[in-house]
Formats: sequence, C-alpha cells, structure tokens
Amino acid sequence: MARTGGRSTWLAWTAGVLSAGIVAALVWLALPGLPAVVGLTGDSLRDGQQVQQAEAADAPEAVTPGECRRLYSDALWAGLSWQPGSELDQDRSVPKTSATVLVDSLAPDVRFTCTWTSEAGSISTTLAAVGSDAGAIAQAALPDLGYGCGVVADGRVRCTKAADEVYETLEFGEGLWLSTTETAWHPERYASRVAEAVWRG
Repeated sequence: MARTGGRSTWLAWTAGVLSAGIVAALVWLALPGLPAVVGLTGDSLRDGQQVQQAEAADAPEAVTPGECRRLYSDALWAGLSWQPGSELDQDRSVPKTSATVLVDSLAPDVRFTCTWTSEAGSISTTLAAVGSDAGAIAQAALPDLGYGCGVVADGRVRCTKAADEVYETLEFGEGLWLSTTETAWHPERYASRVAEAVWRG
C-alpha cells in the first residue's frame, strides 16, 4: 500500500498508545469513586420519590360536605351569619324547588338541607345523591318548566330559573344534586360558591 507522504507510522503508533494509556489511567483513577457516585444517584432518586409521596399524602382529598357548615367558606358563612335575624336550620327535607316533577322522578337521597332565614329573606340549599343520568334528565325536562340549562365546569349540568324574587339553581354532577332556592335574599355568587365546596372539596 502506498503511504501518504509526511506521516510517520512510528509516531502515529506512539501517539495512539499514549492516548490509550491516558484513558486507561483516568478510568483506573475514577473506579474508586464509582460506588459513591452510584450511591449518591440512588439516594437522590429515593429522596425525590419520598418527597413526591409525602406531597401526595399531604394533599387534601376532595371530600363531599356532610353537613351545612362544610358547605360554606368562612367568608360566606360570616356573611350569612351576620345578616340581621339570621338563623340556620339543618334537616333532611327534599329540595325546595318548583320542579316537583323532577323531585318525584329522580327520587333524591337527601344528605342534608340547609335553610337560612333572615330579615332579608330565605335560602334553602339541599345536597342529595341521585343517579348519574340526573343531569341529562334535567336538561330534557326543565326547559319546558321555564328553566334555562347548560353545561358548566367539569361537565356538570346547571339549570336556573328566576321568577319575581325567587331564584332557583339546580346543579347535577358525579351522582350529586345541589339545589338552591333563594327568596328575596341573594348573597353574591351564593349558588356557585356552594357548588365549589361540593365539587372541589
């Protein structure tokens, strides 16, 4: 084979051997530290996993309210409680709504009903368990009774009706029915605020 002019085979072999020797020396020097590096990497991964698990454990679970007090944020509770003549009664009465045909067809399993009365008026809110198809039934039946229905956050169905001083809000989702009737007393965003407590825990 013809050799390329200006290149020395001996010099090339010497440089190659020296390079290999240097690489081998570096590997040899690094070997004692390898277990420590592997240990540190493993510890870091384990610590990260433990932090994630701890954060998941500390994260509050979404819990459906089981009583009236759990239905209201502190600010809303204070606003309702401080209204002149304010009183709260908790029982398990059926939803107070003009859509009595819906109550009959859904047969709600009432968890609790919160009835507020004050000098301003009254508010009745019921939380009940219903079938998963309750929203679809409401959307089909309630428009004929004067309600406007639509899909809101997370696919929930909300139907509303206003007649004189009476506002009704019926909301369905995840097997729950939240029914509110406000008579003359209309706290700001009342229906949406209690809905947040139910579906966002």
